[in-house]
Formats: sequence, C-alpha cells, structure tokens
Amino acid sequence: MNEGFTYTEIIKARGEGQFLLDYLAERYAHSSRPVWATRIDSGVVLLDGHPAQSEAVLHQGQSLAWLRPPWEEAEVPMAFAVLLCDEDLLAVAKPSGLPTLPGGGYLDHTLLALVRRRYPEASPVHRLGRGTSGVVLFTRTPLAGTRVLAAWRDRRVIKIYHALVQGHPTEVEFTVDTPIGPVPHPILGSVHAACAEGRPSTSHVRVLERREHCSLVEVRIETGRPHQIRIHMAACGHPLRGDPLYAIGGGLCEGGALPGDEGYRLHALRLSLPHPRTGLPLQVECQAPPPLRPGG
Repeated sequence: MNEGFTYTEIIKARGEGQFLLDYLAERYAHSSRPVWATRIDSGVVLLDGHPAQSEAVLHQGQSLAWLRPPWEEAEVPMAFAVLLCDEDLLAVAKPSGLPTLPGGGYLDHTLLALVRRRYPEASPVHRLGRGTSGVVLFTRTPLAGTRVLAAWRDRRVIKIYHALVQGHPTEVEFTVDTPIGPVPHPILGSVHAACAEGRPSTSHVRVLERREHCSLVEVRIETGRPHQIRIHMAACGHPLRGDPLYAIGGGLCEGGALPGDEGYRLHALRLSLPHPRTGLPLQVECQAPPPLRPGG
C-alpha cells in the first residue's frame, strides 16, 4: 500500500465555463462519470483548496486537485542494476515490466522511486516504456542536467535499440520518418501514433537477423517521440512482435489496449553522449536479453 497522491492542475481556457463533473469525466476518461461523481461527493476533489461540488462552474486559472487515497499497486520487477555512477551521471538497467515514472496506477512501483531511495538527487533525463528494458540515464546535479538536456536537444545523444519485429523487411537498412502525434483513444482520450499532422520523427533501421516469421532489428532514433520505435516499425509494415497497441500502418489496434500493456520485445541497448563535465565521448551499454541478441 502506497501513501496516496495528490494530482493537481491549473484550469486552462478549454475548461472555462464547464461544470466540474463534465470536465473531469471528459478529460480523465480512465474513470467513469459515476466514479468521478462519487469522488466529488466524498470531498477528495478540491477547487482552490476547498471541497468542490459537481455543478461548480470552472474558471481559467483555478487550481483543481484530486486527493487520491492510498492504493495497492500491481506487482512489477522491483530491481535495477547500476551501469555507471559518477559525480554527474547515473545510468541504470531497467527491467521489462517496471514503469520508469509514476502514472497508470503506479507510484512507488517505479524505477524513479527505486532509484531515489539510493540516489535522492537523481533526475531522469528520459523514459522507457513499461515493457522496454535497458539503459535509463539520470543526472545528479543541476549543471549536469542542463548540459545533458542541451546535448539531447541538439541531437548529440545517440540511442540504439534492439527490437523483435513481425515479418522480414525487404531492405537491410532503411529510414522511417512517419510523423508522430496524438490520435483518439477510447479510454485515455488520446495516445501517440502515426499522424499526418504530427511532429517530424526519424528512425534508422538495420536488420540484424531474419528468423522464422520475425526479424531482429537495430534501431537508431534521431528524435525521441513517445513510443517512436513501436510506431515507426508498425508504420513500415513490421510492428513489434506481440505489441498489443500498434497495428500495421502505425495506427492503433482495435480493442482499446493501453500504452503500458506488455507483450512486445524492445531493449535500449546503448546510449552515447558527451560527458557533461569533461565533454569527452561517453558510451553506456546494457546487454540485451537473449531473444534480442543475434543468435538468440
């Protein structure tokens, strides 16, 4: 049982004039309208620090909070391995199944919570999907954080992944540049997928091994859009094997799967960047699990 959590937001223009219950049921569709009504009636939904009423009319700039009581989190692998630790950086190996950051019903059962028990100053630079394993980088000082984020923004960070995909790509090496952006989702409201109006995204793919009905590929991503590799491999006709969310073409599968649902095989193998203190090249690698190694 965790200690509960207070979710907060500031009402923006889209919420102006809406009734509170209508706003919550529409914006946070992961919970039903009757569930939100019960929460409001029990006094755990606050407007500007005071218990709210369902028919309260919202105004831009108001503070909205939900005091979520403690809950039992689903079991996940509660472990990580340290790959690199110095004054500025911490790189760890995340197991598949462990969320990187809080969300989706997870708070204490996350990599961030585990890491901060030993390294309370650590701040994650990026995140991996729950089902993705491999290298996650943290910074340990504000200056390191500023410099690493600048390198990330300037595309001086190289990220290499291994993935198991459906079928056999016809080319050994190719690039996918399908734009990625939010699309409607029946439960969450929206998730990222292939989207003509989305943001530019680039992945470079190399086939490492062709197997029966599937292929092992190496993917280098220039951009870091949410679920980029899963979307791009689906967009080029070769979704990750076992991916419940993305269909051929890069859109969503039918059935309402969630981004955190597992089943696919994806591993963050290598991260290369200039060290934030010395500027010298730094490479961190995490060995892939057997199914994601050539010959595995």
